[in-house]
Amino acid sequence: MSDTMSEMKKRMMKKSTSLADALRLIRPLDAASMAAAREYQNRLLKPAGSLGELEAIAIRIAGITGKLHNTADRKIHFLFGSDHGVYEEGVSGSPQYFTKALMEFYANEVGCGIDVLCSHVGVDLRLFDLGVRDLAPHPRIDASHRLMPNGTENFSKTRAMSPETARKAVELGITLVGQARDEGYQIVGVGEVGMGNTTPAAACIMAALGLKNSDEAVGRGGGLTDEAFHKKKCVIEAALERHRPSPNEPLEILSCVGGLDIAAMTGVFLGAALHRLPVVIDGVIAIAGALLASKLSPLAREYLIASHLSKEPGYAVAARALGLTPLLNLGMRLGEGTGCPIAMQVVDDALAVMNRMGTFEGVSLESDYRKELKA
Repeated sequence: MSDTMSEMKKRMMKKSTSLADALRLIRPLDAASMAAAREYQNRLLKPAGSLGELEAIAIRIAGITGKLHNTADRKIHFLFGSDHGVYEEGVSGSPQYFTKALMEFYANEVGCGIDVLCSHVGVDLRLFDLGVRDLAPHPRIDASHRLMPNGTENFSKTRAMSPETARKAVELGITLVGQARDEGYQIVGVGEVGMGNTTPAAACIMAALGLKNSDEAVGRGGGLTDEAFHKKKCVIEAALERHRPSPNEPLEILSCVGGLDIAAMTGVFLGAALHRLPVVIDGVIAIAGALLASKLSPLAREYLIASHLSKEPGYAVAARALGLTPLLNLGMRLGEGTGCPIAMQVVDDALAVMNRMGTFEGVSLESDYRKELKA
């Protein structure tokens, strides 16, 4: 993680992208490039379809970039820190100051999961304080977008944030991806930290899908007692009944029951579609943002790569709605976006096959027999 605060600020001085402009400019995948990639995969030295999802990844990335051969050598991961007012309702098993402490740990590279995995895989990690209580300035944390210094409001009593704040957080995510594209990055990941944030994530998923029964989407997060788990579900159900956000109004959902981290990630997923970069989803917090992004622009889902199957029930519900199958099932539930650098290695493998594997023609091996075979 090499960026200093001054470098971050220089990047953020570039013109931001409005949500309206992004939604207007997002386009489908390049069908011709995908067809060419599919045909090329069938010429490689293997039975057609034998590398399964690795082939599908390379074909989809060709559709994203419009190029047959692609690389993901330059990788970036955005980690958004924010506190959540609904924490007051006893929906988290961890002290709220852990948000601040963990952000400082990431910045100081003391060996947290996301630091280790990003460093190991060669992913540039960038940290953003969107609203972490009592977090002091740090040269490796961008605090220029502290939209709510103490985090969101308690959505069991009032809106989590204003509609304007929700929009600004989404636009931040869009702009960050544009800047990453300008800097030559080829794939994006997202993560978060904020005690209690599985509560707004589950609330956003329920609201976006019109779910009434919290058992379908609410899990224990970092670990709750039976009593606290029951209360968490009650808090979410009551908040949705109080605010009644429409499933077709993602910004309203974010405003009523969302989090600054979820809003920024929603923007990252839209920004990836706008700037034609593949983007990796982590766990339940991230997939809540992905679901809302797809509500704003259905085309956005075509740019998403689901990294791993989260243990939170809301993840599976949202993944089904998005039509996504996670690449991995590792029993992970740490957060921070730790699934992203792991999945980026899989993407690297998929692109290496596309770029380096030989063809039947290249080795003069007869391949007519394959014409009658099914992939």
